[in-house]
Amino acid sequence: MRALISYAVAASLILPAPLAAQTAPAAQPAAQTPLDRIIDEGSNRSNVMPIAAWLTDRIGSRLTNSPGMRAAEAWTLGQFTGWGLTNVHREGFDFGRGWWIERSSVRMVSPRPIQLTAIPITWTPATNGTITAPVIVAPIREASDFEAWRGKLKGKVVLITRPNEGSEPREAPFKRWTANELSTFDSYRKPSYNPRSTEREIARLSYPRQLSDFLVSEGAVAYATMSPRDGKLVHGSGYQFGVGDTIALPGIEIAAEDYRRLARLEAGGAAPTLEINSDVRFDDSDTKAYNIIADIKGTSRSGEYVMAGAHMDSWAAGDGAADNAAGVAMVMEAARILSKMPKPKRTIRFALWAGEEQGLLGSIDYVERHIATRAAPATPQTGLAKYTGWMYRWPITPLAGHSKLAAYFNLDNGSGRIRGINVQGNADVVPIFKEWFAPFLAADPSMGAMVAMRGVGGTDHVFFDAVGIPAFQFIQDPLDYGSRLHHTSVDTFDHLKAGDMRQGATILAVFLWNAANSDKPLPRMPIPTEPKADS
Repeated sequence: MRALISYAVAASLILPAPLAAQTAPAAQPAAQTPLDRIIDEGSNRSNVMPIAAWLTDRIGSRLTNSPGMRAAEAWTLGQFTGWGLTNVHREGFDFGRGWWIERSSVRMVSPRPIQLTAIPITWTPATNGTITAPVIVAPIREASDFEAWRGKLKGKVVLITRPNEGSEPREAPFKRWTANELSTFDSYRKPSYNPRSTEREIARLSYPRQLSDFLVSEGAVAYATMSPRDGKLVHGSGYQFGVGDTIALPGIEIAAEDYRRLARLEAGGAAPTLEINSDVRFDDSDTKAYNIIADIKGTSRSGEYVMAGAHMDSWAAGDGAADNAAGVAMVMEAARILSKMPKPKRTIRFALWAGEEQGLLGSIDYVERHIATRAAPATPQTGLAKYTGWMYRWPITPLAGHSKLAAYFNLDNGSGRIRGINVQGNADVVPIFKEWFAPFLAADPSMGAMVAMRGVGGTDHVFFDAVGIPAFQFIQDPLDYGSRLHHTSVDTFDHLKAGDMRQGATILAVFLWNAANSDKPLPRMPIPTEPKADS
């Protein structure tokens, strides 16, 4: 029989103690269950925000293999060890080059001087001092566009994005899910399977190198892209991180408003001149990236374990707060809480992934190392090609560890309050999770607690689910994650919501405790076999 959280204790997450209760005669306290203690610890002595602050304000951006990521690896290892977790270690996998921004500046110097909002694109080279050059707007999206610009780019900063007219927001940038919106999540759509489309996507991954080679051959001095968001937000996301894969030309992303101004001036006959200083650094001393692993050892001799994870890497533009120091802090706080409880039956494992932003590479490595393998590709695949092609290789071969992992829970949707969980089409877990959510929902009916049949992708539960492991991503209020924080320069600690994160860490701890101590492991879906291709 699964343990349930007492309604009274669950309510303490939401409501202050009534004033009358402070003056009532003391009653003999009932013995607290471990779940009562989990909620008490998570709601009254939470460490989730100090953890998030250290990762963001103190360490900052954590681009995979950057100095920030190395600092985060060392600090999180120390925290897990200090809380008494065992098997605390790094697991390395081949990744590529370290890179960081030392300083950068982009100015328009004619027809008038103005500082532009811009950022170097990750893993592009330095300018080696300040370069001064006129711009040319040359929209280039694919190799077939090269010929139109041949002989026109020498000595220029090439603006390769076609400028648009901008946009104004149609809804508030900050929101919480309504009950009606949550209800739409309870559906399951058959996944598509189109190997030919995937082959085309993999082939297109060679395009950035083709573009770089073309621009260099034409004598361009740098290239620039337009930020995909308005509001002076910049991202700087680039993917040429492999050893030997770095492109040859400095690249910058310019805020949409500034980029459009440059394009208007050029179209009007007054081609602006830019002054660019991109002081970025590479580090090839260790080309491995590292997942951080730590356990709370279970009492069972079966070797079964349950697992929670979040990716620790971020992009370089902001401090990686909502994406994904928030998830890391909630996973770490769940570990701290559970370290104070009696030993569970199954081991509880915590994973902080690297390389998620470059294609879930850390969690892919864990799956291939411990859980299951897929048929080798015809040619070796790395980086985004590995991510893109991984789901399309057959057969799946379970490893000895496949039967040991009883469940995986993931957090990677910012700092919003947990409103439910996606079950990836695993109908048999729906009544179980509803039971685990029931006390929280009773304490706060506005929570919703949707146990949704839908399958979602895009983050580190995906490849666990793809090989038949019960793997789940929590549903969280979006807040302003998608509207302005995701991968941007304003993804900082200021936007994290402490009450929501305390709730999230506590619910995660409860789910892990229940999964680790249930008499039977969670129901599994069959190990997938190759489906018929879409017609």
